[in-house]
Amino acid sequence: MSLRILSASRRTDIPAFYGDWFMNRMRAGWCAVPNPFNAEQVSRMDFVPGETVIVFWTRWPLPFLRHLDELEQRGFAFYFLYTLVDYPRPLEPHAPLCVKSLDAFRRLANRVGPERVVWRYDPIVLSNAMDGDFHRERFARIGQRLRGATRRVVISILDDYAKMRGRLQTLGAAHPELAPRPFDTERDGSLIRDLATIAGDLGLDIQSCAEEIDLQPWGVSPGKCIDDRLIRRLFGLAAAARKDKSQRALCGCIEARDIGMYDSCLFGCAYCYATRSFALARCHQAAHDPHGESLYGGYRVALDRSKDASAEPRLPVQRDLFETSGPL
Repeated sequence: MSLRILSASRRTDIPAFYGDWFMNRMRAGWCAVPNPFNAEQVSRMDFVPGETVIVFWTRWPLPFLRHLDELEQRGFAFYFLYTLVDYPRPLEPHAPLCVKSLDAFRRLANRVGPERVVWRYDPIVLSNAMDGDFHRERFARIGQRLRGATRRVVISILDDYAKMRGRLQTLGAAHPELAPRPFDTERDGSLIRDLATIAGDLGLDIQSCAEEIDLQPWGVSPGKCIDDRLIRRLFGLAAAARKDKSQRALCGCIEARDIGMYDSCLFGCAYCYATRSFALARCHQAAHDPHGESLYGGYRVALDRSKDASAEPRLPVQRDLFETSGPL
């Protein structure tokens, strides 16, 4: 058996906003994904029961919980990477409030088990207002509330992406105390050491994600978000340990196919690397067809109708999505 791994998704929050589309495509057995750098190249991504592991990336999974029984019944293995930080609202204007996100995390962990929900305290944004003490307090408080609900935490320092640069400059002009500052080893190394100590005290394995700065001197080893060893431990499935060459050089993740599309998340985080324009994301979401082959845009691939399962009953359009008109 050749194990396939689908990433759902580094490019958007499918559980929060596009759960019905995902389930409709899972029922059909495939979805269409355009190349983000050449939209004329559209790939078919297949969902094969018993041979597919799905890695969900989310910060608000509650609308998707009702689908988990069907996913398991159809023979799909999956786990979640759950982003949970607690930043001032200008950085995360439409993200779930921390208290609600904590409750959602625990509900998800109660349903699938703590080993299948990995906490991402990511990215670590440093500024005058969000200094080492800020992060020590937030990390410890969240970690205490998640005790028993996860076994691993992943961290990384904010990277400089072109898509976010203008937003962060605008943020800094309006809120100088939130203007990101670069990591300084002498000033900030103790923060990483203390986060590692806090994680250890909570019984959490702490890892870094595609981090350019070597955090090992402070007790944090490089990790894999899409992890062959975790997949083997959770599901008894042997995934190839080949590094995903489509990711950054320092990313440790194994090969996976991402089924999401950029410019479609509505949380509006200033540090988001996957969204050029939140106005564009709102337009894409408004035009989204939960019965379409691709997440948005009407992209299609040539289809072998003899293998098409789209004649199965379609799921209804999801109506209980996270409220994107304002913060929780």
